Amino acid sequence: MQQLKNKIVLVTGASAGIGEACVRAFASVGARVIAAARRMERLEALARDVRQSGGEILSLGMDVRDRQAVERTLGRLPEEWSSVEVLVNNAGLGRGLEKLHEGDPAEWDEMLDTNVKGLLYVTRTIVPGMISRGHGHVINIGSVAGRELYPGGNVYCASKFAVKALTRGLKMDLLGTPVRVTTIDPGIVETGFSVVRFRGDKARAAKVYEDIEALKPTDIADAVVWSATRPERVDVTEMVIMPVAQSSAMLNHRGPWLQQNKK
Repeated sequence: MQQLKNKIVLVTGASAGIGEACVRAFASVGARVIAAARRMERLEALARDVRQSGGEILSLGMDVRDRQAVERTLGRLPEEWSSVEVLVNNAGLGRGLEKLHEGDPAEWDEMLDTNVKGLLYVTRTIVPGMISRGHGHVINIGSVAGRELYPGGNVYCASKFAVKALTRGLKMDLLGTPVRVTTIDPGIVETGFSVVRFRGDKARAAKVYEDIEALKPTDIADAVVWSATRPERVDVTEMVIMPVAQSSAMLNHRGPWLQQNKK
């Protein structure tokens, strides 16, 4: 098992959901965490919690869609925070479930700029340092939507298929270096994802998780930290995680049986 104590971990999309859970999980095992997101007020609250628990954290206000901001912000990290050992590309979002010919191009841009280009910008900025130092690990948060399509998923699914392709391509490009590459593809996780997808409609978002025991952000964070702590010879290249009540992107069991049959 590889120890993460005092190693520097960068998490994007760190202000909520899976990203926030990853920040807390890495800090709990002694990693020094760089938490990057757009919502500074949430990052500052997270940073206070981490510090009160004895962890080390650096908050970065950064929009991964802005290439110049990414290059500037990550290129000017304080020296004591500059040697990033683990990169968790978590920033991402979905918008709407409209048919392709009825979709909003502005929302397509938002998804592709965040889920694909943002991942590219951050990876391009961080990975050269990993190569030069002879150590590093890139962990991309994908989705089961990057493995199978579902009605209305068109552009979001395409963005997550791209994450899968980019992860595999990066793994090939880094062959011969010690840098590891992982994609973790969750199924249904109860976060604010659906509130964003449905443009703030909390009632509609709640129906996504109604009568189903979805995954929690901490379940995915556990998998991320586990992947990062394998022996250096081990690269967990792909991991798919779904709740027991889910068997495909759109096939979920809704009802009381899961609760009744718990041991």
